[in-house]
Amino acid sequence: MSSSPIRMIYFATIVTICSLYAAQPIQPVFKEEFGLTSLQAILFTTLMMAPLGIAPLFYGFLLESFSAKILVRWALAILGILELFFALTDNYLTLLLLRATQGLIIPAILTSLMSYISFTSTRENVKHSIALYICATIMGGFLGRFFSGLSTELFGWRAFFFLLGFLLLIASLLLNSLERDARMTYTRPRFSEIAGLLRQKEFLWLYLAIFCLFFVFSALMNILPFELRKMGPVLGEAGIGLLYLGYSMGVLVSVNTRPIIRFFGSETAAISAGIVIFFVGTVIFMVEKYSVMFIGMFVFCTGLFMAHSLLSGFVNKLARENKAIANGVYISFYYTGGTIGSFLPGAVFERYGWQMFLTSLLGMLVLALFFTGKLKHAIGKLPREED
Repeated sequence: MSSSPIRMIYFATIVTICSLYAAQPIQPVFKEEFGLTSLQAILFTTLMMAPLGIAPLFYGFLLESFSAKILVRWALAILGILELFFALTDNYLTLLLLRATQGLIIPAILTSLMSYISFTSTRENVKHSIALYICATIMGGFLGRFFSGLSTELFGWRAFFFLLGFLLLIASLLLNSLERDARMTYTRPRFSEIAGLLRQKEFLWLYLAIFCLFFVFSALMNILPFELRKMGPVLGEAGIGLLYLGYSMGVLVSVNTRPIIRFFGSETAAISAGIVIFFVGTVIFMVEKYSVMFIGMFVFCTGLFMAHSLLSGFVNKLARENKAIANGVYISFYYTGGTIGSFLPGAVFERYGWQMFLTSLLGMLVLALFFTGKLKHAIGKLPREED
């Protein structure tokens, strides 16, 4: 695949992920404008994320029916139009319905883009192309949050959603240059195959660990804007958006997994170290001061992305057969943890406050460390293969 189409794919990825997370830092604005509770405002992100939990297991059926090019162009165009409607709407329930519909479309876009990269890249370049795709998702996560906060402070919350709508429509037009024959073949996951995978202890512990980790990550990312508002309105939406700069650590960590494993001696040791760093980052957020939290975000994100990138790579190492299904179940556990984490801990925050909320997240991280220990034990029981 030539460099121009691949750049367009990365552009489409960044804009799509921006759309997914744009509402997160400004949920307190929605709370004030529409007279909502914190839990009602949180739904703007939860409803967008929820379909990503089931997408890897069911969205492949779409890829069998359409070419990736047709599917992704139509999905981007519809997402862009819905984004424009979102910017124009004044009713809370209508806004939620729009976000829920967008949430159903985003997995189709991301699945198509990733599949298209795999399908059209040469065997030598596919790993590099997928690594850049992951970097694009991380970049989109930061840019969506940062510019949403900045734009809200300068022009009001609707302006950034208007911009996203037009960018998504532009991305749909740009992808017209993709090859026409990129039709995907998809391995349909059967329940018996998924159940068989989960009966293998090494996979079960790995999946439970990533569920806990993204539960914590999503919870803090979602509740943080409300806590910052409580600390002082003087921060403004731009200040809230800037705090997510630590998210950029994901790019640095995800492209250096091999040196990290070498440094710690094994995958499981490196994963455990990542969880400990994640734990320390969460503890730092207990200091209710913006400058401390700003530093804490870098530590927090380093830990999450270190553990996540290593766990996702470990899945492929363990899955000698049915790699597609093993990866699909991993992504499902990842986003299901994120969906539940984006909403459930909000009830703890609303009733018991920030410190108790963080304490509950630390409990989940201890659980993740326990699952990683069980993973290490299960790996030790696997028969060793001759080199």
